Amino acid sequence: MKILILGIGNVLFGDEGIGVHLTNFLDEKYSFASEEHSVSLVDGGTLAQILIPIITDYDRVVLIDCVNVKDGNIGDVYSFDFSAVPDYITWQGSAHEVEMLQTLQMIDMLGDLPPVKIVGVIPYVIGEDTTFTITKEVLNACLTMEDSIIKYMEELGMEVSIKNKDVDLQEVAKTSYLRGTECY
Repeated sequence: MKILILGIGNVLFGDEGIGVHLTNFLDEKYSFASEEHSVSLVDGGTLAQILIPIITDYDRVVLIDCVNVKDGNIGDVYSFDFSAVPDYITWQGSAHEVEMLQTLQMIDMLGDLPPVKIVGVIPYVIGEDTTFTITKEVLNACLTMEDSIIKYMEELGMEVSIKNKDVDLQEVAKTSYLRGTECY
């Protein structure tokens, strides 16, 4: 089975780039091994529909992104299957989020969407000012997100080991823009 961990977000706007930052963090911190499965970690940025051929090439997808939740708080974490998105989840709040939802819906309508697990967090919405700083609430939330993703990967049969325990998410966020779109 081919598994994709796909980080979505705009790295220029702090919390809004958390999907990309956390994907890069996971790539630096962990090794994923299996005789039967492979894992790719991809920075999907704000590409949305350009990601269709990448997404459809995998058997499972873990999508890391921001979400918007009525009456939710900054740093609240939500994990759910795309096939059963809770009614209280919306993807409204940034340019890429609506496009990503529409992209998944299009792939699903065509019958090519693999099972997608979404792990999302409510961000602090940054206006027009760019920053690579992640808020304290979202940094704390990433511990829950990381745990959820690692447990899911293990449920899929991946052996997960720590290759660098000293990785700091905020430091990774400062250099996410320097990385390529794929981190295998």
